[in-house]
Amino acid sequence: MIVEMQVARKKEIGYFLTDGSEEVFLHQSEATDDLRQGDRVQVFLYHDHENRLAATMAMPHVALGEYGWLEVVDMSARLGVFLDNGTKKDLLVFVDDLPKLQDEWPRPGDRLLVTLKRDKLGRLLAKPVTEEEVVKIAQPADASMKNRQVEGTVYKVIQAGAFLLTEDEQILFVHREEMTERLHLGQTIRCRVSFVREDGRMNGSMRERKEVQYGEDADKLLRYLLHRDGAMPYTDDTPAEVIRDKFQMSKSSFKRALGKLMKERRIEQKDGWTKIVKTD
Repeated sequence: MIVEMQVARKKEIGYFLTDGSEEVFLHQSEATDDLRQGDRVQVFLYHDHENRLAATMAMPHVALGEYGWLEVVDMSARLGVFLDNGTKKDLLVFVDDLPKLQDEWPRPGDRLLVTLKRDKLGRLLAKPVTEEEVVKIAQPADASMKNRQVEGTVYKVIQAGAFLLTEDEQILFVHREEMTERLHLGQTIRCRVSFVREDGRMNGSMRERKEVQYGEDADKLLRYLLHRDGAMPYTDDTPAEVIRDKFQMSKSSFKRALGKLMKERRIEQKDGWTKIVKTD
């Protein structure tokens, strides 16, 4: 809470401030000016590590009733994650407001879009913004965004994928099948806009466009074949789980890459094997 208070008296280690009915201590290290009795100052009130109400003249990045991006500075498996709000006391995002899976939690250095709340004891906590709050600030995208590279930060993770808010405050969804790595809350990535919906939301992909990906997958298979003296026991009929485990690609991507190489007459399939076509 940001309030204006008056200096009631000065002590060696700080100041006692009053609003006329209650006194709050402002430590010398939390004062940005040399104050005198009777001065009126604007301060931010918070609960210190001993749960005592205290004041600071350092203004928070995000105040009660506002929302903003704050950096993650620490995490505790038992409590949650701590955010830098511009004051000496970091803000806690309690474990109950984070994903159930801890590997989906934000890491130090990530950024979270949050607002503030008070717990039952009146202490300030941070919480990730809700979907409804994001929708209020989000800007619609138009068709010209398709295939553009955008940067966005994850604000919500679900089983099917992750929702991001881009630099231009547009909503973008990345399906888990379009991820090259598992995303977590607060992570910032660059990806390609693969589709723009009628409502202005976008779908994105961390993968290259198909024609580029086909070439990369084909090159990957060729390198593998060369390391095996030009032959491998994997073909169009190989089970999908074997393909994913061996090459980290889907069965359909594997078949497209094989098809590209066969069309170029660089490989052939015979008796359950794929082989490089030898040229004289």
